[in-house]
Amino acid sequence: MPGGLPIKTLHYFREILKIFSMSTLFFLGSFPAFSAQTGPMAADRVSDNQLIDLTSEKYNLFFQELQDKHNFEEDALRHLFKNVRINRKILTLMDRQWESKPYYKYWPLFITPLTIVKGKKELRNHKHLFDRIEEQFGVDREVIVAIWGIESRFGTNMGGYALFQALNTLFDAYPRRSDFFRKELIQYLLLCRENNLDPLTIKGSYAGAFGQAQFMPSSFNEYAVDFDGDSRRDLISSADDIFASIANYLKRYNWVLHGPVFVEIGTALKTDLLFDTYKKGRKGRVDWREVSRAQGLPLPSPQNNGQLSIIGLEKTPLFGGGIRFVAGYPNLHAITEYNHSNKYAMAVAEMAEAFKK
Repeated sequence: MPGGLPIKTLHYFREILKIFSMSTLFFLGSFPAFSAQTGPMAADRVSDNQLIDLTSEKYNLFFQELQDKHNFEEDALRHLFKNVRINRKILTLMDRQWESKPYYKYWPLFITPLTIVKGKKELRNHKHLFDRIEEQFGVDREVIVAIWGIESRFGTNMGGYALFQALNTLFDAYPRRSDFFRKELIQYLLLCRENNLDPLTIKGSYAGAFGQAQFMPSSFNEYAVDFDGDSRRDLISSADDIFASIANYLKRYNWVLHGPVFVEIGTALKTDLLFDTYKKGRKGRVDWREVSRAQGLPLPSPQNNGQLSIIGLEKTPLFGGGIRFVAGYPNLHAITEYNHSNKYAMAVAEMAEAFKK
């Protein structure tokens, strides 16, 4: 894998996985990374199974928008929402700051010998489908499978939370992101109506993502495609639609087929400009020629004259610690639009590289 990231022994992975369960991380697709929590936790403000107050101002305004802007009927809305209750566990999980984990604890949750073997097998099984997808969308198949593997363990774990309850819980009782989940709840109701789905039956992650690609409702409405020709977008059971929708998402953010994704640039940044770019995080950008000159390394020019980001990845103290720095290319930036985390993007990129070896 790039930069000498080793595939450890199975024993090492078992020890890591005992501590850091993957079970609460698969939802990450299309959902921004969290900032540090301050003040009381959201779960501390409510009790489990608490009935949501539909007479509150926020719900009255919400229902009014659904009726006036989206032509929902008031009686139908009141019937659908009448017994919706808080799921406190969802708030507890949202309060955990998974994205604050150092990279050496983050990537082993996804990149294991077993997932690499599984990913390579799926690439062989769907070869002809990926031939068509690469030709139409121009997105590398290994990256599609890596996202699929991280989001739902290759379709085996799409989440067990009632999506309707999850989105209402987060709209009503998660103040930091209430506006975001209000919009997602509206998008969810729209997609259910469009696809003739019962909103009470769909399950997904505690953060509101669903299907094998773990799209948020707004992402489904924006990026999901019908690639199997049955006139419906099915991200739960149609491999054609699932893989093509992931590809369409990345294509919309200017993915370039076979373009560079990231390059290792050493264990120290040699100029203030590079350090300042690194500190800006996901949005920091610098000209590739400056990176090449400062680090004394030959670098491939970025596709479409794009600029690079600078990412620092913590290495495990078991092997000396420190940070490895990489230059992120526009293709990596496209992955961070799928999930707003450099760590997530790097895990996807390094899993994809492992599939090629």
